[in-house]
Amino acid sequence: MTELIRRAAALRALHRPGDPLILPNAWDPGSARAVVAAGFSAVATSSGAVAETLGHADGEGTPVDEMFAAVGRIAAAVTVPVTADLERGYGLRPAELVERLLAAGAVGCNIEDSDPRTRELYDVEEQADLLAGIRAAARTAGVDLVLNARVDVHLRAYGPAEGRLAEAVRRGRGYLAAGADSVYPIMLADPEQIRGFVAEVAAPVNVLARPGAPAPAELAALGVARVSYGSGVYAAARARTVEMLTAIRAGRHNGAASLWS
Repeated sequence: MTELIRRAAALRALHRPGDPLILPNAWDPGSARAVVAAGFSAVATSSGAVAETLGHADGEGTPVDEMFAAVGRIAAAVTVPVTADLERGYGLRPAELVERLLAAGAVGCNIEDSDPRTRELYDVEEQADLLAGIRAAARTAGVDLVLNARVDVHLRAYGPAEGRLAEAVRRGRGYLAAGADSVYPIMLADPEQIRGFVAEVAAPVNVLARPGAPAPAELAALGVARVSYGSGVYAAARARTVEMLTAIRAGRHNGAASLWS
């Protein structure tokens, strides 16, 4: 337990506005070790990438036992803090979610505010109750988990476009008041809106790195404290695998170094 407490404190300390924690999300022990070997200070999982490698669909299609077993294998493979993407918690009560998370060796989690199956957003109060329950359960367990509250307003195109930033801010503030450590307005990509969101919530903000979004250096200048890559690294690895397999099947692999570069 002492080691989990230490790792949770280390993970929280890495969330520095203007000097963000960079998280190229992993999906198995090998990718997690590669993240650490590349010099990153923490490992985050991607629920979508983990689900696909286990033969399931994203959107809580992975049986809960399999998901936590995968998180456990990843956490056991590295010595840095691990934070797990747990979608909306797989229907677990907060106490069980925290118990399973700690048993897996992770010290942080990402929780979404929309239903993974229907894609409908939950009421702010209902989501805040879930987050408050997780925070309380973590305190009871004696490990101050790092709780990242995802805000799905832009992902789900919730409401009129002109009102989405204000709605995301409203939700972010509510989740922070409930005990979240950071907020994650996934798919928010406009630099000025990111700057505004950071200023309005006045807390660590997580942004998704993706094509069309500001680069990590620009996100740092905007005051972002955490940058996630989601399933992007996994998708790139998979695409490269398909490219290599296509070349091999077409007979183009003759040992040329270009195939492996």
